[in-house]
Amino acid sequence: MANFSKSNVPQFAVDVYQNEYLPEGGREVNAIVTVTATGGGTVGSAVAAPHLYSPGQGPSAAVALMVDCSGSMDYPPTKMRNARDATSAAIDTLRDGVHFAVVGGTHVAKEVYPGGGRLAVAGDTTRAQAKQALRSLSAGGGTAIGTWLRLADRLLSTADVAIRHGVLLTDGRNEHESPEDLKAALDACAGRFTCDARGVGTDWEVKEVTGIASALLGTADIVADPAGLAADFTRMMETAMGKEVADVALRLWTPLGTTVKFVKQVAPTVEELTGRRTEAGPRAGDYPTGSWGDESRDYHVCVEVPAAGLGQEMLAARVSLVIPEPGDTSRPSGAESGGGVRNLGAQGLVRAVWTDDMTASTSINPQVAHYTGQAELAQAIQQGLDLRKAGDIDGATAKLGRAVQLAGASGNADTAKLLAKVVDVVDAAAGTVRLKAKVEEADEMTLETRSTKTVRVKK
Repeated sequence: MANFSKSNVPQFAVDVYQNEYLPEGGREVNAIVTVTATGGGTVGSAVAAPHLYSPGQGPSAAVALMVDCSGSMDYPPTKMRNARDATSAAIDTLRDGVHFAVVGGTHVAKEVYPGGGRLAVAGDTTRAQAKQALRSLSAGGGTAIGTWLRLADRLLSTADVAIRHGVLLTDGRNEHESPEDLKAALDACAGRFTCDARGVGTDWEVKEVTGIASALLGTADIVADPAGLAADFTRMMETAMGKEVADVALRLWTPLGTTVKFVKQVAPTVEELTGRRTEAGPRAGDYPTGSWGDESRDYHVCVEVPAAGLGQEMLAARVSLVIPEPGDTSRPSGAESGGGVRNLGAQGLVRAVWTDDMTASTSINPQVAHYTGQAELAQAIQQGLDLRKAGDIDGATAKLGRAVQLAGASGNADTAKLLAKVVDVVDAAAGTVRLKAKVEEADEMTLETRSTKTVRVKK
């Protein structure tokens, strides 16, 4: 088991990449904000989150494992066995002292372990008991994922911990509740815990699984072959166990007269955050980023500033990072922040300078250009696949051709390989492609599920 101490608490840093020069009359300012969390914090530092550490342990955490037990998990029978094995592997990866529960999901949600509306505390005995309880899991019934999430939320909320995380596995479509019911469950759980979602096989709906992960600030992926579940669950849980600070928000302050056009995460995946803003005082808003370990992420911030004369300059935006104040349990992420937050001490400034130097004002910052292309790449893939499903061959060919062109230009080799399983590439640089006559369903679903994964800009 990993051993953590308070010295593992990450320190945050903010770097801003932009071309601050605008032509006369220019108003749109774009910047890439890189947020990096690295180890080496100190006891009592501004980063320390509520209930962050137990003696000799890592951050206090609670995990709910939600396993699909619907009837389709018996086809083939190895699928249920692989799901049990994967959940066992995840349980083995839990750090000592972590609170956890296993939920079996069908058209209703049931507590598999430990039961009684409570969580177990990870140790040799409870791990063995949980794995024994998994043997009773059998397939039968429908699929109502919203009920699984709501039960996970109730269980996770019983623990007084810093990190609350869910892992959700499904193999089918959410057929036994309405889309509105699932959305209501996601809205109720957003900000209360993060959740990674996995689809196993090829009979599930990509937009449902990616939508769950997006709403709950987790990751989504496909495990086309159930035999790969155990390795995937182990990696997922190792990452979850590395999270050290929860509820980090990107706070954006803008001066009077400035409008925020959008805020989106652009690495390691594209994630739209604009609509998730919560007001945080005069001209400031918070955008949720979830839990952090030792990692780095990039965000694209676009603001519109008031017009100004040549030679003038202004602060277009100030970016900082905040977390809930210790003891401020009344404010889950996504609620109005008010004053109950602690600043992490990291800050970045976005500037605007008006110039008549055409070379300076027309130059596009390499980071901004790169991530604008990566966001377009994700959109082109999704639109192309939707058009393909709708039978619009010409439209699909055009969009997926553009995607091949963008993937090649940006060095996104992984996405380029996935695209090559859906289209025959005639000329990558020109974006000339032909749709393959026959495409494996798993290949198409993998491309769609991973379409938002990006590559970092080459410094």
